[in-house]
This record gives sequence, C-alpha cells and structure tokens, in this order.
Amino acid sequence: MAAERKPRPIRRRGLSGRALGPESLLFGGRGEADPESAEVEHSPLPAKQTPRFHAYEDEYASPAEIDDEGASGHPDLRSLLPPADKERNLDDWGRSEHFISTIEPALNFYYRYWFRVETEGIENIPSEGGALLVSNHSGALPPDAPMVMQAIRNEHPSPRPLYMFGEDWFKGYPGVSMLVNKLGLVPAQRDNAQRLLYDEGRLAIVFPEGLKGSRKVYWQRYRLRRFGRGGFVRTAIRARVPIVPLALVGGEEAMPIFAHMKTMEKLTGLIYFPLTPAFPHLGLAASLMYLPAKFKIRFLEPIDTSIYPVEVADDPAEVQTIAEEIRTRIQLQLDQMLVQRKSVWFG
Repeated sequence: MAAERKPRPIRRRGLSGRALGPESLLFGGRGEADPESAEVEHSPLPAKQTPRFHAYEDEYASPAEIDDEGASGHPDLRSLLPPADKERNLDDWGRSEHFISTIEPALNFYYRYWFRVETEGIENIPSEGGALLVSNHSGALPPDAPMVMQAIRNEHPSPRPLYMFGEDWFKGYPGVSMLVNKLGLVPAQRDNAQRLLYDEGRLAIVFPEGLKGSRKVYWQRYRLRRFGRGGFVRTAIRARVPIVPLALVGGEEAMPIFAHMKTMEKLTGLIYFPLTPAFPHLGLAASLMYLPAKFKIRFLEPIDTSIYPVEVADDPAEVQTIAEEIRTRIQLQLDQMLVQRKSVWFG
C-alpha cells in the first residue's frame, strides 16, 4: 500500500501577486513561492523575474555588484540628474508637494491637537545629504510615518521631504497606491534605495519590523520584533549615509489591535483583518478614527556608516550585529520613555 502523502501547505499571495505569510520578504522569505512544494491561491509570478532588493531583508546583493563608492553595479549618475526644483509639485517618485500641502491642515490637526506630538533630538536629522531614519512600528493603519514627516516639516530648522520605503503589496489596492505614492512611499528595491539616498541625497524612513510590527496586538505593544536580516544596514553602508534611529511612543495606543480575524483575512484577501476600537464596524471611516494618545518622538544620535568598509555590507554576521545594536538602542529608549510616561493620553 502506497504511503499516504501529506497535504502540501498553501502559500498565499496578496492582491499584488507577492507572497504573503512566511514567504513574504517582511518575514525573511524570498517573496516567491516554491513551485515544487507549494500551491498558490493566485496566478504565479513569471518564471523569469529579476531579483528585487528589499530594504528590510536584502538577500540578493553580491560582492561583484558593489563598487568602491558603495554604489550598485551602475555608474555614478549623480552628475546627470537635474538639480532639485523646489517649484516642481510632482517629483520622479510620484511624491506630490501640492497634494501634501492640500492635506497638511488635516495632518497638522492630528500632529498639533489630536496626538499633541512632542519631539526630542530633532537636530540629529541632517539638514542636507542622504540619511536613513529607522523607527519602531506601531498599531493598525500606523500613523507613525506621517507624524514623523510632520515633525520634520514643523520642527526642523531646515525642513526636508521625507520618503518612506514600503512593501509592494500597496500596489494591489486601488486608490491606496496612488495615495501613498503622493505622500512619498517608494517601493523598497535596491536600485530605488541607492538612487534616493546616494544619488539624490534624500531623507528616507524605514520600519525594519515591517508587517510584524503593525500586526502586534495590544498586549505586545512596544516590544520590538526582529529587525529582519539587517537589510537597512546594508542599504545605508552602500549608500554611505548615516542611520538616525528614533523611538516613537503613542502609536500603539492610537489604533490598538485587540485580535486578528483570520476568517475575514481569507475571505477579503487583505494582508490582515484586525479588530480595533473602530474597525471593522465603522468601515473605511475607521482610518481616521484614531484614539487621542499622546505622541512622543525621540531622535537619537546618528550612526556614521562611513566608518565601515563597503565590504561589511557582504558580511551577514557583522550586518546582523549592527542591526541588533540599533534595535537594542531603540528598545532601551522606548523602555525609558514608557517609565517616564504618566498617562497614555496626557504624556
């Protein structure tokens, strides 16, 4: 009698066709299913697909692709790029200054009156040149990136646009992709990171916890998840830009997650279906119904990555050590801020 075959696991894909679950780049996978050992719910990716860089889990770089300047295998094209035009409303990444200015009254309402954001160490953000901000992630529909963006616009002596590295799954949701692109979301690919940080000298933020951070339920708040494989460290070393860690308190209480509704995840195809004070019973309106938690953002001293030889980016152990040191610094600051906090609502 033939041995009974075990059922093969189903590895899911999001609406954009990218793998979810353990195969997701955010969870340390390669972002694609194994055709010999898994079934997928949506059509598979093309057989020949160029490996994609991921800002959290960069697995695809090889020493041959790194030159002495820390750039990717492409020539230095900075001299060919047009100078920044402050009057231009839409840049090459899709970020729209006109759109941000239009919604700024709403963003400032949340920043000044709803979350009452307090900042420390804003001077640690460079006034010019590329830099990579690294932050803890928090809550369903996390408001952390927009609040950091407004902190720089409102408090920094030399306000600068802030870009955000994000997952490709945003592209699978009609309307969402257009909105986040106009706010400055950039797909987390290696060439994008190199041009944004090294060639253009922009300011960008990354959340190394990724989806694991925004999925945390309430009792797990402010306990940092693993920072992937340290892809953000590789990104900064190759682009020769400083890393600015920051700790943010308040986001976990603004939109707390009490549970995850697995059945609804499967029925809707969403990456997760959380139960929050406003969702799902208030529908799309829940995206604006944050609780008025007091926000505090502490920007820590920059880490100069130029002290590391470019070859360090190809040493997994060294990269992981640096990433863990940064994670520990942020966790210690979070613990300290929580001890000092007397009230979730009043700080």
